[in-house]
Amino acid sequence: MDKLLIDQFILNSLKEDVGDGDHTSLATIPAGTKGKAKLLVKDEGILAGIELALEIFHIVDAGLKVTTFLNDGEKIKPKDIAFEVEGDAQNILKAERLVLNCMQRMSGIATKTRQIVDLLHGTNTKVLDTRKTTPGMRYLEKWAVRIGGGVNHRFGLYDMILIKDNHVDYSGGIMQAIKNAQQYIINQNKKLAIEIEVRNLEELQQVLQTGGINRILLDNFNFDDLREAVKIINGRFITEASGGITIDNIRDYAACRVDYISVGALTHSVKSLDLSLKAV
Repeated sequence: MDKLLIDQFILNSLKEDVGDGDHTSLATIPAGTKGKAKLLVKDEGILAGIELALEIFHIVDAGLKVTTFLNDGEKIKPKDIAFEVEGDAQNILKAERLVLNCMQRMSGIATKTRQIVDLLHGTNTKVLDTRKTTPGMRYLEKWAVRIGGGVNHRFGLYDMILIKDNHVDYSGGIMQAIKNAQQYIINQNKKLAIEIEVRNLEELQQVLQTGGINRILLDNFNFDDLREAVKIINGRFITEASGGITIDNIRDYAACRVDYISVGALTHSVKSLDLSLKAV
């Protein structure tokens, strides 16, 4: 966990939610009231966000005592209790919604990721996330992908060069785009991997003739062309497939022997798991 980044996220989120005070709790619960609550699971899936929840409670009130019964990455089912928190009742409720929002979202992502990881079991293909994340929550969502057994792609525009179709078109072609990227790395003294997207076997040949890249993204290839592309590349570069990939066909894509399959649906349209914080 990147504590500096997470703590800033928590503080910003609390500011957004609490403002100048949780007036409902302040109005109805006498100051100093002690309470206890449990995180109750209402869905089946993979738990994610326990470590984050501990940090949220600590920032809200370092005096809150949290007892965990389940860990990130564990399978959960309805009626499971993930943790209990005890202490100042007003502060438990102040943290409640942020804990639930994060854990429900992260657990949904971890569950979807684990489903795909299980489908790929026995192949050498790994599932990647994308930048199709919720603004402000990218770190948490990619963290959840790792908890589910997936692999993080680049975190943002800053940590990798990924030349896609628009970059190719704006720069004047594949060869020029790659050469521009290589010169940029030299000029800026950066250590950045270069990945390039290709849309067909003809573009793949242009990439291979140019060279100087690390990974090739084979976008929207049919199975025959994907198998042919992997055969042509022959292990010289890391391969990644994307586009039109679903739960129903991802195993078939993996059978084409690509190294990675990127799935935007891991983060952009996942269903949150149902979790609830109940007073006990």
